Amino acid sequence: QLQLVESGGGLGQPGGSLRLSCAASGFTLDDYAIGWFRQAPGKEREVVSVISSSDDSTYYADSVKGRFTISRRNATTVWLQMNSLEPEDAGVYYCAAAYLHHLPEKPIDYYYWGQGTQVTVSS
Repeated sequence: QLQLVESGGGLGQPGGSLRLSCAASGFTLDDYAIGWFRQAPGKEREVVSVISSSDDSTYYADSVKGRFTISRRNATTVWLQMNSLEPEDAGVYYCAAAYLHHLPEKPIDYYYWGQGTQVTVSS
């Protein structure tokens, strides 16, 4: 069974850090672009960051640029390091995999999705 599982969410303080992990089972992520998306209550799911399958190039939403870092830990795990957290970063974070060789930014481009992990930013 092919699936993605996110972990690492929880309560972070403003200015603090969290690291999210996206782990694949049943397949490896080498040939997939991996995206992190987040969804706040009442809002649409939005792309946060993407790492390509071809050369590990990356994309970041303007709102997280300079604060978040996406990286491949190994063939089955992708991290999202979130620093300098802001209250606006709160939401459910999803990782997703797309069998594409660029940096897809739309949810519809992704085939595999995790179940999401909640991130709360509060003091």
